[in-house]
Amino acid sequence: MLNRIVIMGRLARDPELRRTQAGVPVASFRLAVDRDFRDKTTGERATDWIDVVAWRQTGEFVSRYFSKGRLAVVEGRLQMRDWTDKEGNRRTSAEVVAENVYFGDSKRDGDGSGYSPSYSQGGGYSSAPSVPPADPFGGYGAPPADGDQFAELSTDDGNLPF
Repeated sequence: MLNRIVIMGRLARDPELRRTQAGVPVASFRLAVDRDFRDKTTGERATDWIDVVAWRQTGEFVSRYFSKGRLAVVEGRLQMRDWTDKEGNRRTSAEVVAENVYFGDSKRDGDGSGYSPSYSQGGGYSSAPSVPPADPFGGYGAPPADGDQFAELSTDDGNLPF
């Protein structure tokens, strides 16, 4: 069977990080996801409010680097959960269990450091510099001595490969 979902939207509120009795971190948040089409009568797009749960390192990552209004891409699976409300009625909720969460925008944390956080595969957090390298030519060496960044082709038979 296949149960895979990818959604992109803005966080409706700051993620809430809790821990289970065993100490496992779990973050919950809600994404506002616009539909791809507009209503014929109003011309506006409807918004779906989707609950997301992120466990362990993914949950810690979300709670550390995401906040209300931030654009997020969530990859995971859809899960149905049954529960009982305060009046004793049985309810069913759909939620996305996040396996991966990515930044959907390039907004910085607002600390002014010029660094954008990223999750490293080794299980820890790191800060990767988001500033361009010191070499203005991107590490490809200096431009030609004559100052021209483009070189003329020495042979051109006029035949294009397409």
